[in-house]
Amino acid sequence: MPLPSGAPFPSGGAGAGAAGAVTAALGELRARFAGIRHGEVASYIPELTRADPDAFGLALVSMDGHLYSAGDARTPFTVQSVSKPFVYALALAELGLDEVSAWVSAEPSGEAFNAINLEHGTGRPANAMVNAGALVASSLVPDTPDRPRFERILAFLGRFAGRALDVDEAVYRSESGTGDRNRALAYLIRSAGRLPADPVTATETYFRQCAVRVTAVDLAVMAATLAHGGVNPVTGDRVVTDEVAARVLAVMATCGMYDASGEWLLRVGLPAKSGVSGGLIAAGPARFGLASYSPPLDAAGTSVRGRSAFAALSERLGLHLMLNPALPGSTVTLVTTGEDPPPGSGAGERGRVAVVAAQGALDFTAAERVLYGLDEAGSGGAPSVVLDLRQVNGIEPVAYAMLRQGLARLERAGHHVALADPAGRLGAPPGGEGVPPGGEGAPAGGGGPSSGDALPDGGPPVDPPLVGPPNFASRDEAVARCAREGDGQRS
Repeated sequence: MPLPSGAPFPSGGAGAGAAGAVTAALGELRARFAGIRHGEVASYIPELTRADPDAFGLALVSMDGHLYSAGDARTPFTVQSVSKPFVYALALAELGLDEVSAWVSAEPSGEAFNAINLEHGTGRPANAMVNAGALVASSLVPDTPDRPRFERILAFLGRFAGRALDVDEAVYRSESGTGDRNRALAYLIRSAGRLPADPVTATETYFRQCAVRVTAVDLAVMAATLAHGGVNPVTGDRVVTDEVAARVLAVMATCGMYDASGEWLLRVGLPAKSGVSGGLIAAGPARFGLASYSPPLDAAGTSVRGRSAFAALSERLGLHLMLNPALPGSTVTLVTTGEDPPPGSGAGERGRVAVVAAQGALDFTAAERVLYGLDEAGSGGAPSVVLDLRQVNGIEPVAYAMLRQGLARLERAGHHVALADPAGRLGAPPGGEGVPPGGEGAPAGGGGPSSGDALPDGGPPVDPPLVGPPNFASRDEAVARCAREGDGQRS
C-alpha cells in the first residue's frame, strides 16, 4: 500500500556505515557538477522561473528499496514531462498495448517535445513522450463519475512514488494560462480523429498532471518501480505488470529524451525521461532507479547538471544497457567429461561419471549454457552424468522446460542421469525417483510445463514426456549412485 503523504523512506545512510559509500558517491557527483553555470531555467511557464537555479539534488533507490540521496533531493518541484512514462503505463495497464497503439505510435520523433507533427496517414502522435502523444495517453485513461480521469492519474502516480502526491495549484494556473500551443496540438489531434476526449478537457487534465508536486526522492522511487518490473521496491505494491514496465522502459529508451534520445542512449545507455522543471529520471532494469533535480536546462529541455551527473555515473559504474557485466561462463561453474574424476571423488570414478555444476538464476540464456555443458560432459565417454544445481537459486519456466528436454535427450542417448538438487527446483525432492514435468519438482510460483516437456508458449512438446531423474542432496551421493548404475549396466 502507498505510504501516507510525507512518510519517510528507508535510507541507505550517509554516515560511517558501509552503505554510506553509495551516498558518498552521489555527494561526490553533486560536488563535481554543482558549479556548472550554463543552462537556462524554463520561462515559458512563468511560475517555473521562481525556481532556485542553484538547487541540485540526486537520489538513487535500489531494488531492495534502499534510498541514497545527496543535496536538494527532498526539495519539492512539479513533475512536468517526467509524468509522461507513468501515465502511458496507466493507459497500457487499463487498455492494453494494441488499443493504446491505435491512438499513439512508439517511434522516435527526432523533434522537440512540443513539435506540431502527426504521423502521415494515421494522424497518430509519434510517441507518448512528446506533448502530442502525452495528451493522447492522458485522454485514454478512463473517466467515470465515480472516479474522474485526473483522480485516477494522481492516485497512480502516488502508487509509483509510494506516497500520496498533490498538485501545485500556482504552477497549474500558470501552465494553463500560457498553454495555447498544447491546446492547438489537442485540436489538431482531434481533427485527425486521434484524441479520445474533448480538447479543452484533455489539455486541462494534462496541465494538472504536469503540475503534480514531487521530489527527486519520489522520482527515484518511481523510476525504481519501473526498473523492478512494476513493483514498488519501497512499499511492495505491484503497480503494473512486468510487461507494462518493460514496454514503458522501451519507449523511454528510444523516445524519452526527445530529439536527443539517440545521443543519450549512445552515451548514457539508460531509459530516461526529462522534464522542464529540472527533473530527470533513469532506470537500470533490475538494478536501480535514479533521479535528479536541477532547474537549468540545455537546448533539448534536459537538466544540465542532471545530464552530466547521470553520464558520469553510467561511465564510472558501467551502467550502459548494452554492457553485459556477466561473464559468459559464470552460470556453469564446473564441467568434467569423465576423463578426470569429479571433485571430491576417488580415482575409481575416472571415466564413469561426468559432472556439470551451475549457479545463480537460470533463464533462457543460462539454460543454454548448462545444456552446452551437458553435451560437453556427455561427449567424453562417461556412461553417467550428474547435474549439480545446489547453487542455483531460481529456474524460469522456459529454462525448466529446456533443461528437462536436455536431460531426456541424454537418457535416450544411453546415459544415466542424476541431479544434485536439494531444493527440488528441477526434479523431485532428494530421495525421490523423479516426477513428471510440471509435478512437485516444477518451479515455485509459476510451475513448469504442464505436460510433456513443452516450452511455455502453448506449443506441443518437442520430445516424449520425461520422468525426472533421481535427485540427491549432495553431489557425492549422485556420483556414487550413477557409478553403481553404470557398473550394473556393464555386468
